Amino acid sequence: MKIVAVCGVGIGTSAILKVNAERALDRLGLSADVDASDLPGIAAAAADAQIILTSTELSSAVRHAVGRNHAEIIEVSNYFDVEEIGAKLETSLG
Repeated sequence: MKIVAVCGVGIGTSAILKVNAERALDRLGLSADVDASDLPGIAAAAADAQIILTSTELSSAVRHAVGRNHAEIIEVSNYFDVEEIGAKLETSLG
């Protein structure tokens, strides 16, 4: 499984989301290839992804950028909240 964490301008925030997604997956006993991307690079980064993690503010831009990609877009309110990320991933993968 491939997951891509996306932020708007650079990869700083997406790197935080990536690390916390990996922590959440570990707590759930799941494994995935988690990558970080900025918004301009999301179409290429998510070409084979099953899940895209991003903020509520960026979700419509991500949907527009990925076009017909069939990845599920999960909106995360707090990139630092491993519990929130884990709960949303568990719901998606459950």
